[in-house]
Parts: sequence; C-alpha cells; structure tokens
Amino acid sequence: MPKMLKFTRFSLRDFLVAAGPAAVAVLATCLLAYWLVDPSPPSSVTLATGQDNSAYQALGKQYAGALAKVDIRVVQQPSLGSQENLQRLKDPASAVDIAFVQSGSTEHEEAERVGLVSLGSLFTEPVWLFLRNGRNVSKLSQLKGMNINVGPEGTGVPSLFRKILSVNGVEAMELKLGALEDTPATVELLAGRIDGLVFSSAPDAPLIQMLLQTPGIKLFDFAQAEAYTRRFPFLSHVVLPRGIVDLGRDLPPKDYHLIAPTATLVAKEDLHPALINLFVQAASNIHGNAGWFNKKQEFPTASYTEIPVSPVAQKFYKDGPPLLQRYLPFWLANFFERMWVVVVALGALILPLSRIIPPLYVWKVRSRVYRWYGQLRAVEQAIEEVAPEKQAEVYPAQLQRLNDIEERVNRISIPLSFADELYGLRSHINFVRRRVAGLMRSEAQ
Repeated sequence: MPKMLKFTRFSLRDFLVAAGPAAVAVLATCLLAYWLVDPSPPSSVTLATGQDNSAYQALGKQYAGALAKVDIRVVQQPSLGSQENLQRLKDPASAVDIAFVQSGSTEHEEAERVGLVSLGSLFTEPVWLFLRNGRNVSKLSQLKGMNINVGPEGTGVPSLFRKILSVNGVEAMELKLGALEDTPATVELLAGRIDGLVFSSAPDAPLIQMLLQTPGIKLFDFAQAEAYTRRFPFLSHVVLPRGIVDLGRDLPPKDYHLIAPTATLVAKEDLHPALINLFVQAASNIHGNAGWFNKKQEFPTASYTEIPVSPVAQKFYKDGPPLLQRYLPFWLANFFERMWVVVVALGALILPLSRIIPPLYVWKVRSRVYRWYGQLRAVEQAIEEVAPEKQAEVYPAQLQRLNDIEERVNRISIPLSFADELYGLRSHINFVRRRVAGLMRSEAQ
C-alpha cells in the first residue's frame, strides 16, 4: 500500500512547492489588508457627558447601556458641559473620543482644522430662564441689575446667553452673571439668594422637570423667538405647549415660546467607523421617539450642526443600518463589511495566480523526469568523443552508468497522469543502451 500511494493522479508535494510562494503572498496580502482596514473596533470608548443631574449625564448612561449589548464599554467622563467637552475633544492628549456638544459652540472651519466630525443632532436644548415670581420680566433688557446664574464657563450657556443679551442691547456687566453649577444654582434660586438661573437642556433633565412644577418659580417666555432664529442660525424656535408638564394642574398655564440650540454628538475624526455606526444606531433608538418639541423620527438628523457630518453617519441617515447588521451579530457583520478590501485584494491576486500555478505544477513534476535527459545526453557525448584506443574502457563504463541511471529512474514516484513521461524516459534509456551495445560489438569485431 505505501508503494501504491506513491503512484497517484496528483502530487501534493509538487503542488505545495509550486503553490507555496503564491500562498505566502496571499497570506501576506490578507494580513496587510486586515491591518489597513482595522475591522475590529476598540472594546472601550470614552464619552464626555455633563454635570450631575443633567440631561447629558442621563443620556450617557443610556448610550453605555446600548453599546454594552455588543460588548463595547462606554467610559463616561463627567464635565461642566458643552464647552469643556469641546475642549477635551480638541486636546490631542485627552482620552475623550466622543462627547455631547451644543450647536453654535464652534465654527465649520475650526472643526475641520482640529479634526472633529458630527454624528448628527440629537435633540433641541431650549434656553430655560427661570425667575422668582416677584420678578416681572417680559423683556431681557429688564434683567439689568439682577443676579442671574448662567453656570461655569465650561458649559455652553455663558457664551450663548451673552450673545442673547448683546442683541437685546444689554452688556454682561450690567447684571451679575453667576457661575454656579446647575444643582447648587437651583438651591440658591429656591432659597431666594439669586433672582434667576439659565439652563440649556432637554426638558427631561430632572432639575428642569422640578422647576417647571415648583410654586413661586416662573419660566421666561421668549416672545421674540422667531427673531432670534433669524439672528442666530444655530437656534430654532420651539413651543412648550400648555399643559404638557401636567395636564391635570394645567402646567404650564399657557404656551411658552423658547429658543433652542441642538445637542450633537461630536467625535474625533479617527474614531473607528464601527463605533460611529453603533453610536448613530443607539442615537436613533434613544432619540427617535416623539418629544415635547419634536415629532417621531425627526431626530437624530444630519441637520442643525455646523460641524462636518461623518460620512458613516451620513450613510446611516440616508440608507439606515448596514444590511448585514440587520441579520448578523455586530462583530460578525462588521468583520464582513470591513474586510471587502481583503476580498478585492484576493481577487487581484488569485486571478493571475490561477493561470500561473497550474503550469508551475506541471513543470515541477516533469522536471523530475527531464533532468535525467541531461544524464542521457552526457552518456551520448561520452561515447561520441572517445578515442579509438579508449573505446574498450569507455563503452563498458557508460553502459554501467546507464544501468545506474535506469535503477534510479525506476525509483521515481510520479503522478499517473504523467506516467507517459516516465515510460518515455525509460524507453530512451533502452535506446541509448542498445546504441552503446552496438558500438561495443562493432569495436569487438
């Protein structure tokens, strides 16, 4: 049986020798393409959120829960708010990968220069100006001389509120602008130690919900809201409907007009595309329902942001989730989607290799037979160039050499499909042997 195995229709050893270099080239190409396309996203990502009891902090927990389902850990990093988040994203030494940033916080050119991309607008963040009931304020110019808390500089509110005051002809120095964080500022307002405070947040923030229902605290009505949107394109006009907080108690007792920037997800442009896709999908689930100021599926959107929108996010808003991710687990779908480069590279290699390897295999097998023809040719040259006085010595030696060649040829293992090459060689050996034998007889006579 071991001898029979030598005689097959296919030589695995010769095929491996012929195809080995090509296989190494294909493997090297796959590894290079795998490294270039980076199909596996990091297992953790750092998200900058906001202050305690803020909407950003609550949303950070929701995003962490959504990505945990696909084994991505979201490290939440508290901050003062939008401006601090933006500064962390701009800082190359910062560990923050993605953050909540308020629209109007930067410019398009600046965002491009520092390498930031938007994943879309998530929801409107109305400007909430809460005042104590004793303050009858119908215009912002009436705030002069009051103590209004706008929050720390790390939030987006101070710069935004200064812009709003400026178009009302009010200088920041004409009133006292406090810098307390949201929770301490609320305590101060309820204690009557400040006249008012300003938030810019989604309505589901706990402090907003509480103040909307607190007796003695009233909300400022931006009656000129539409005019503000003309002056500041990043603002939109939203209406807080009568009774939306509590229909039974008729809170609020009338419609309130508010001005609102939008909250956006902003990331460093080198954030892994798979993570961008996951965050956008999570945003669609978290913010896609109807809210106090938006219709169902109105958010998230690629609109209302001055920061360039990531191509991955744009594709999602246009076409929805990637096809494979609708049917396969995230890791497997992401692998196939990202490895198309490998498929292209393999196609570019395999097509020419499929034409080269078969001839190489044939040449490798036949070379085991053809190399003995060199030996036969050497025997023929030896008997043709011998001097008459040496013929008696040379002819027997070459005949013995032919016997050795034949013995070694008989030990060659070759696929059956090439057996005619082997039998042809053996017949040629016999042909040369007969010629030497004939010369020996002639020399003996």
